[in-house]
Amino acid sequence: MNQQQRQDAIIELVRRQGYASIEQLTEHFTVTPQTIRRDLNTLSTEGRIRRVHGGAGLESSTVNTAYSTRKTLNLEAKQRIAALLARHIPDHSSLFINIGTSNEVIAEALLGHQGLEVITNNLNVAAILQHKEDFNVIIAGGQVRSRDGGIIGEATIDFINQFKVDYGIIGISGIDEDGSLLEFDYQEVRVAQAIIRNSRKVFLATDHSKFQRNPVVRQGNLAQLDALFTDREPPEAILRLLKQHDVTLHIA
Repeated sequence: MNQQQRQDAIIELVRRQGYASIEQLTEHFTVTPQTIRRDLNTLSTEGRIRRVHGGAGLESSTVNTAYSTRKTLNLEAKQRIAALLARHIPDHSSLFINIGTSNEVIAEALLGHQGLEVITNNLNVAAILQHKEDFNVIIAGGQVRSRDGGIIGEATIDFINQFKVDYGIIGISGIDEDGSLLEFDYQEVRVAQAIIRNSRKVFLATDHSKFQRNPVVRQGNLAQLDALFTDREPPEAILRLLKQHDVTLHIA
């Protein structure tokens, strides 16, 4: 069992039990306590588990990791994902880009394109793209979340519903084994659902840390996607669903 397989197995064990001690994990995987501590620290930093004294518990299903922390988490993986996704967006396309740190990295990767029309409910995405003279950047109205520059609310949904675009680029906080796309904020979810409805193709960009996270609000399902862009092969249950629903998997 390699490091990635062991860490995935640790998450599964913690999910089943709700808590696992370092002693239990050391015995279960026949490795040293130091190895388990390194694994738990890595998984905690990625937001996949909650590090507690003597072991690990489940990550919160109601509170997301702070935006300032998420901006730096798995940044290299997000950059690879963004570069790969950008290659699938033709010049002179129209697209939605919604809230999320991965989507902000994607916006940077799109700066080499020509003639894009971008509708976004993310102030940070708009700030990244605003200096590109051949882009038409349209920002949604609504309530601005102070913690991350996301724009949400009924006015945002009404605004999104005025458009029908070529590509909807969405992020996510978690993907359940049953294919549910999960988020923390109900208002953010409703905007994302409007983006999905009004996009001819829907691309989801997510790094490996989002698999098996358990936010509380259901945004949609893998079946609604045209393509999933990530940095590692997803768990077997997710792979089966992608194949079942003819969703193209791109691994950066």
